[in-house]
Amino acid sequence: MAARISRLITLLLTLFICLQAHASLFSDPATSRFVPVDQAFTFDFDQQGAQINLHWKVKSGYYLYRQQIHITPQNATMAPLTLPAGQPHEDEFFGKSEIYSQELTLPVTLQQAASGATLSVTYQGCAAAGFCYPPETRSVPVSAVAASSAPAPVSAQPAPASPLPFSPLWALLIGIGVAFTPCVLPMYPLISGIILGGQRHFSLGRLFALAMVYVQGMALTYTLLGLVVAAAGLRFQAGLQHPYVLFTLSLLFIGLALSMFGLFTLQLPASLQTRLTLWSNRQQGGSLPGVFLMGALAGLICSPCTTAPLSAILLYIAQSGNLWAGAGTLWLYAVGMGLPLIAVTLFGNRLLPKSGPWMQTVKEGFGFVILALPVFLLERVLGDAWGLRLWSLLGVAFFGWAFSISLRASNAKWRVVQIIMLAAALISARPLQDWAFAGPAAQHAATPLPFHTLQTPQQLDSALQQARDRITMVDLYADWCVACKEFEKYTFSDSAVRDSLSQVQLLQANVTANSASDNALLQHLQVLGLPTILFFDAQGREIAGSRITGFLNAADFQAHLQKLTP
Repeated sequence: MAARISRLITLLLTLFICLQAHASLFSDPATSRFVPVDQAFTFDFDQQGAQINLHWKVKSGYYLYRQQIHITPQNATMAPLTLPAGQPHEDEFFGKSEIYSQELTLPVTLQQAASGATLSVTYQGCAAAGFCYPPETRSVPVSAVAASSAPAPVSAQPAPASPLPFSPLWALLIGIGVAFTPCVLPMYPLISGIILGGQRHFSLGRLFALAMVYVQGMALTYTLLGLVVAAAGLRFQAGLQHPYVLFTLSLLFIGLALSMFGLFTLQLPASLQTRLTLWSNRQQGGSLPGVFLMGALAGLICSPCTTAPLSAILLYIAQSGNLWAGAGTLWLYAVGMGLPLIAVTLFGNRLLPKSGPWMQTVKEGFGFVILALPVFLLERVLGDAWGLRLWSLLGVAFFGWAFSISLRASNAKWRVVQIIMLAAALISARPLQDWAFAGPAAQHAATPLPFHTLQTPQQLDSALQQARDRITMVDLYADWCVACKEFEKYTFSDSAVRDSLSQVQLLQANVTANSASDNALLQHLQVLGLPTILFFDAQGREIAGSRITGFLNAADFQAHLQKLTP
């Protein structure tokens, strides 16, 4: 009896395992791999007087795009909204962006709201595995708010973000580099004498205090400038995304770089420089208050060699919009410029290197550093392909310049440097070579598949009836879907894939607009997000287990097709 019961239990367990395997085998990948949008991004809200808090709980492995969050009031007005900083994110097609991969709370301050007012909240996100959801719009009901009861605007607190590639440490290094340009370095012995007031009998501690106080006075001017620019940068960030603004700034920094190459000179008007200099010289040397004021005034006298690097740093500060970072960055820049001055004041002129052509070389080197800014800005407008070519062009120019500089040295040891610079220039030129010689082939490979477009379920049904004993593939595409673009570039361009699809009816629906008809088609096909590719047999029925969600490379896609076609 016990043996029979044991065999019965074993049989039931085996049957259960088989049923589970069968269900897993034929389950729809769209529901097994990715969760519905409401589970990926759980949205909620609450209102406390004139403030509404919008909450998103982002599921692990998913993320929201910062730039895709939009809030539009109906029958209400709200204070200017500042989204918290997100995590840096970059992909091949959308470039650099910011994302939220954890919980997000966004406070919205209402200035007034009539009875029945609403907020239209739009957001859009993706799964890290390569699956994007259409933009979602939620209508948030708002309780009435009188204009007089609305509090001061409340902006979202920035979330901790990883440092930008240009960090404040770079400002310190740039300040030190600027100190060794031909406009600045020869001035240090003169400034040191002015600080000391013609007396050299101070103790070492006193000398250090005088020099440090002068540098702090100079740093004060730059720090205040950083605070002003960072405060304005909160409004500057949105404008910086406009192509006209990016092109204008690019031309500005190209002009600043040309000034570093000696094409022309940038400086304050001579009359203003003279007036500030005379005012500074009237201060008492050797006195801590007088020396501090000298430094503060010196910070206003921008020499031709400091204008361009300072402008580049100000652009970085304006983009960050962070007051503390803006003040700290320019403080470090001023300290970097002041370190050689401290050394000269303490130990005299013997620490300074002799003037020579190398100082002009340092200045020209800064010109190439500044030229990197227009490339960085134009990359946002022109796209990654042109961005890579511009970086390549800049690399060729820089290493070519460095190679020509190294040729001036007669020492045989410089031969190694010359070889390295020449090799670096050749390597940097590779993207330009690929563009020049492989362009026609690349364009041929990127020829799109001959899709027939559709927009409605009725058009799909009509196309399926005209399949003529062929399998039908329906590709759902949108511009906001990264993996959809990957399918176009890497999978649909493969020759083997194109040959396999030659006998397949190809249909495509572009749902970028997320219109009512787009949503109706997605609901009709029970599609959660993109990319989604469906396959129908000759009778117009979707082939079980054939649906693709998420990106597949050419080899995997080809293997998938072989299972569907005889």
